[in-house]
Amino acid sequence: MGRLGWQVSEIGYGMWGIGGGPGGFTGWDYGTAPECLDLAVEEGCTFFDTAWVYGRGVSERMLGDLLRRHPGKRLRVATKVPPLNREWPPGPNDTLDDVYPPGHIREYVQRSLENLGVERMDLLQFHVWEDRWADDPRWQRAVEDLKSDGIIDGFGISVNRWEPANCLRALDTGLVDVVQVIYNIFDQAPEDELFERARQDDIAIIARVPFDEGGLTGKLTRDTVFPEDDWRAVYFGPENLGPTVDRAEALRKALPEELSLPEASLRFILHHPAVSTVIPGMRRPEHVRANLAVSDGRPLDPDLLRELRVHRWDRRPTAWSM
Repeated sequence: MGRLGWQVSEIGYGMWGIGGGPGGFTGWDYGTAPECLDLAVEEGCTFFDTAWVYGRGVSERMLGDLLRRHPGKRLRVATKVPPLNREWPPGPNDTLDDVYPPGHIREYVQRSLENLGVERMDLLQFHVWEDRWADDPRWQRAVEDLKSDGIIDGFGISVNRWEPANCLRALDTGLVDVVQVIYNIFDQAPEDELFERARQDDIAIIARVPFDEGGLTGKLTRDTVFPEDDWRAVYFGPENLGPTVDRAEALRKALPEELSLPEASLRFILHHPAVSTVIPGMRRPEHVRANLAVSDGRPLDPDLLRELRVHRWDRRPTAWSM
């Protein structure tokens, strides 16, 4: 994990899908979630990424329970402070006072510590970001104080969808140890600027949304319908579902028969030396086994890697992309 110096599993665990709560995925199962988490530990996963907003603390408490079930394992924990105004991403006129005033940061750090049942946090992240706040000394001072007080070891930023360069000014402060960014076969834009900058400054990269919210699993069709309270019903609306299915089908034709689309997606992400860990969501035991099995040290064939690069899909944030 970059200059933090941690050794973590290259396949981590993204806990949005099992946390439940409004604005997320439907179909979570609080009964199955502990089984999946325990299995991930048994299969070698040592990095777990959650957030207060995933179930309004439910996901954090599940992770805290996991830590107590495995006291002999060094599991690294990352969570996120929600924006005060609960807007993902921030609006164009939102100020730091609207999103991350210092008192709000401290309040949610304390909430997360209580939910996790720990006194010190491995990694704290801001759940949204706008680089126009980068020079504001108030968030900088809050992060510096949390580190100097021994409350957090590392600090990171979760970058807004399809805006991988919207953090470079924040990196200039020297306070950002980790950047969490969407990176997958479709979304290759982090390679343009962010990854090289991260390598220069020894900043860790957490790659999220490896399967494009399901678009890179190969399971979507033009007839796929999500429940109204599942945010994918918005993401895979008329503007996005058809093009996603078409691109996924074209991509699948480029793969050798023995390589599934999800496996190819994870191997593509892991090929890049800037990536420290990738955090797929895993809501079923079979997901855990399949994803962790990709961590076998086998690189993609160079010719196939070149073919996958052809499927880059540059998109701009929209009202439905969140």
